[in-house]
Amino acid sequence: MTIDPGLRRLTLQTLLPSFGGRTASGAGIGAGRLDAGAHTAPAWATDLVAEGLAGYCLFGYNIATPEQLASLTAQLRAARPDVLISLDEEGGDVTRLYHRTGSPYPGNAALGVVGDFGLTSRIYQAIGQDLRSAGVNLNLAPTVDVNVATDNPIIGTRSFGANPAQVAAHAAAAVVGLQSTGVAACAKHFPGHGATVDDSHLGLPTVDVSEQLLRDRELPPFATAVAAGVKSIMTAHIRVPVLTGDEPATFSRRVLHDLLRAEFGFTGVIVTDALEMAGAASAAGGIEKAAVKALAAGSDLLCIGADVDLDLIERVVAEIGAALGDGRLSLARVSEAAERNGQLAAWTQGAFATEIEPDLGYAAAARAIRVEGSLEGLANPLVVQLVTGYSIAEGPVPWGLGPHLTSTEQLTTDAAGTTAAALIAKAGDRPIVIVGRHIHRTESARRLSEALAAGHPTAIVEMGWPAAWRPIGARAFMNTFGASRANGHAAAAALGLA
Repeated sequence: MTIDPGLRRLTLQTLLPSFGGRTASGAGIGAGRLDAGAHTAPAWATDLVAEGLAGYCLFGYNIATPEQLASLTAQLRAARPDVLISLDEEGGDVTRLYHRTGSPYPGNAALGVVGDFGLTSRIYQAIGQDLRSAGVNLNLAPTVDVNVATDNPIIGTRSFGANPAQVAAHAAAAVVGLQSTGVAACAKHFPGHGATVDDSHLGLPTVDVSEQLLRDRELPPFATAVAAGVKSIMTAHIRVPVLTGDEPATFSRRVLHDLLRAEFGFTGVIVTDALEMAGAASAAGGIEKAAVKALAAGSDLLCIGADVDLDLIERVVAEIGAALGDGRLSLARVSEAAERNGQLAAWTQGAFATEIEPDLGYAAAARAIRVEGSLEGLANPLVVQLVTGYSIAEGPVPWGLGPHLTSTEQLTTDAAGTTAAALIAKAGDRPIVIVGRHIHRTESARRLSEALAAGHPTAIVEMGWPAAWRPIGARAFMNTFGASRANGHAAAAALGLA
């Protein structure tokens, strides 16, 4: 269908798509080689900015170096100076700016353990300065979910902790620090993704709790972020039956309008989590219909996802235009969304001070290290890094102690593909240091660690969300509360190996 030019511009002002994520075969970002042009914006992308598109969400495939990213953002800004340019730079395990090396900052779990709200603010200020220098003005962070599910597959170390008051205080500190640089913060994932054991990229998780428990546990960090002046809040593709019925929160007017707007008094931009995720697209019958349902519920800025091309954007525009024609959407609702997005873009154009603290992240990560047992007698070890998967939010970012080891031998292996006897034979009279993420979740990794600890001088370095599991006989058990480059350096230094 043909949409009126004025309505087209208005619709574009609600969209936050991406570009450059498809493979040569068009099969999607996870299927093979990325487009060579992902590091520059295609002509259609800059044309849409000139037409009024709210902005873009960048992903790792768009970023080679900070300098290249600055060139890319300048290219987009040449089309319109106030375009919103966003990404997920949480520090810790979820990084886009440093996806090739790992983040130089610890993530939220480590900051929560340190418990220094001033430090949290300074870390997020440093992240904001990095982003501002690269031309990014909207950071889809911090994650303020209260992680009460030990085996949460998508939040985990992205959370400040399991205590609502603690998470709320860190959330406020992060918002203030980040926004002091002129980079807008986005508290996520409303109304709280921390109690889930499913990944909303792959399905529709359910948090089936009473409204009172939700208010006591999940909601305080968001209320505090609003009080701290957060510029945007991201919706969660989760079902909370007491509030949303069978639909995700992203499509719930009761959650977005009645709770977040009317009760909490939030006046900023409501951003959707990626609408391509199964928790939204499958629930709505496609990305295009998800866009309409999210706008109708009260969302302002529609993050489409990582696997986006011009054809998909035009289909979303057409569907919103059709919804305006058949009554599923009102012109007032879309105009309101576009106006809020414009106000956010205008705020990012202000002047903001810059103050750099070198090596801040490394010192912060060192403060988060927690050791049970003794690190004595672990000189000159064989370091064994266990191959592990990664969440869709994290992506294949380098992690571990390897980059920080000086003269220490490291072996990277799949726990299922080796044995304790083989590793002990290789180590000889040297101790063994096992490095892993969520070791307890994988039977082969757990059994290997237990066998080593029972028969050889062994230390465990756990770089995921902490659990109660401990292998009997281990000389030491170290929690780093994250697997960023900063966390890896801190662990290597604590072991005397850096």
